[in-house]
Amino acid sequence: MVLIKHEIKQARKALIIWTIAISFLLVICILIFPEMGGELTGMEDLFSSMGAFTEAFGMNQVNFGTLPGFYAVECGNILGLGGAFFAAMCGVCVLAKEEGSRTAEFLLSHPVSRKKIVTEKLIAVVFEITIMNLFVFFAAVCAVAAVGESVPWKEFCLLHFAYFLMQLEILGICFGISAFLGRGGIGIGLGVAACLYFANLIANLSEHAEFLKYITPFGYADGADIVAKGSIDTGLAILGMLYGAAGIAAAYIKYYTKDIQ
Repeated sequence: MVLIKHEIKQARKALIIWTIAISFLLVICILIFPEMGGELTGMEDLFSSMGAFTEAFGMNQVNFGTLPGFYAVECGNILGLGGAFFAAMCGVCVLAKEEGSRTAEFLLSHPVSRKKIVTEKLIAVVFEITIMNLFVFFAAVCAVAAVGESVPWKEFCLLHFAYFLMQLEILGICFGISAFLGRGGIGIGLGVAACLYFANLIANLSEHAEFLKYITPFGYADGADIVAKGSIDTGLAILGMLYGAAGIAAAYIKYYTKDIQ
């Protein structure tokens, strides 16, 4: 528990900044919806004629004049990218930073096993991701109530749960990468998240690239697709959790045998 508290304390500034930033952008999007909603109603034909751009973001699947459709595309991209970047940063730095900051010798000199170190660090970053998502969800619900709209609970819960699963998968993958690094690799983590995001855009653009849906977590955390179908693709979500679990397993195996400098 001591290490968990220490990790959370160290990461509190980043957690607060990222949570406020994502929540602020989501709230702004929701607050402008009443003025834009009427103008966007009936524009599905226009969006559907925009070709590749429309398909990439799934804009032809939802009605922008409704709050769920608007939230899925506009707010979904904010939460999807912002959450993915935050999860990647948390995961890719948490193990590697001990060598980078030269605190590994101090940490490993204590009567604590490497397995416990990895476990408590993992619990800490999962806690951070969970807190961020709960606060963002609460802020979004409050913003919807503030503009006088009824909260589309089903769509909201599905969207936020899908993004939470997506963040956990990216966290697990980057956590595994962290065990192989000798210092913090923020750039690597952000690069992984960005590549996975663009892989989903490519999969939306071409039928020949649809196999990428089985690789990227954005395949089951596609806001427009979730709202249009009214459900999350369970098969892709389970596959994504397996990827995340594989990353975590790799972290345990590597860190246990790693020659830490």
